[in-house]
Amino acid sequence: MKPGRILFAATLIALGLQGLILGDFTAIWSPVPKDLPLRAPLAYLCAIVSLAGGAGLLVERLSLNAGRVLLAAFLLWILAFRGSVIVGAPFTIDSWENCAETAVIAAAAWILADWPAVGRIFYGLAMIVFGIAHFAYLKETASLVPGWLPLPTAWAGLTGATYIAAGLAILSGIQARLAAALSTLQMGLFTALVWLPIITADGPHTSFQWSETVLSWALTVAGLVVTTSYGATAARQ
Repeated sequence: MKPGRILFAATLIALGLQGLILGDFTAIWSPVPKDLPLRAPLAYLCAIVSLAGGAGLLVERLSLNAGRVLLAAFLLWILAFRGSVIVGAPFTIDSWENCAETAVIAAAAWILADWPAVGRIFYGLAMIVFGIAHFAYLKETASLVPGWLPLPTAWAGLTGATYIAAGLAILSGIQARLAAALSTLQMGLFTALVWLPIITADGPHTSFQWSETVLSWALTVAGLVVTTSYGATAARQ
């Protein structure tokens, strides 16, 4: 097994257990409207899918089917929740960014379901959306840059530009593996340098901060699945 698949599976298992314990949607399934009918049963169903799918990925003879079940779940989630929000607010970057986050997770599932080409397209498009979101919320992104780094606005703009460049490289096939690796590294650094210091600092922490930390990690391990899919003799990573 490749490290990407192992870490992705372990993350899904952990999130599945969290969802079952809390009886609520975890970071990779949020946000969900509070007034959604049958919200609680759906939250438990998502937790079971995460737990069972992650466990299945760790069993070689079950991994392909587990990847396809996860893929179906994430695609249905995009259609039911992310796509509908975009239709209702097509010019709001939040709706596109939320969809892109789910698309990165779905991209890993595409690859684990043995359809790497489609997964890379999903991932490349998501990187472009991430980059645009960085520029749309440049001030907010700059506020997250660690204080010991100078010129926070420049760093926010640079990360946005590199996301867009990575997405274009992946979609065009020009240095695609390098672009996937660097974008994964960037998401990992964002997790380590931005969110981890926030949640490990003294004082109360909001559910938003915890959710963003977990989501950032999940996006990183999904990116690792995409990265390790390049040049592999078998598409299941």
